[in-house]
Amino acid sequence: MLSALQRWFFTLGAEYGVDPLVFGLIYVGAIPCFVTSVAWLVRNVQRGRSILLPAMCTSFCFVSAYIYLAVAGENIPSWVWVFIGGMMLLGAFFTARQIKKKLNEPKSKRHGWTF
Repeated sequence: MLSALQRWFFTLGAEYGVDPLVFGLIYVGAIPCFVTSVAWLVRNVQRGRSILLPAMCTSFCFVSAYIYLAVAGENIPSWVWVFIGGMMLLGAFFTARQIKKKLNEPKSKRHGWTF
């Protein structure tokens, strides 16, 4: 059953013009950059500095794999875009909640980032 699932997964890449491994590498590879960008954003908020650049970096890291899908993909079904949109909204909600939580913590507890 596992091999059938793998075969199906990799045929999706050929069918839609997207390499699943590249998508996965971008998705996973963006996580450390995303966490670093969120920390940078929080630090700039706390110091009263501009959050434009860290917010842009955070947003880019958040959607980088989907940018690849949009650029390289062909004939992506609309339900996939709806699913991705839902995932992005949910992810944005939890990210904003985590940022607010970090901003409200005493400085002594801000050393650890957990997402």
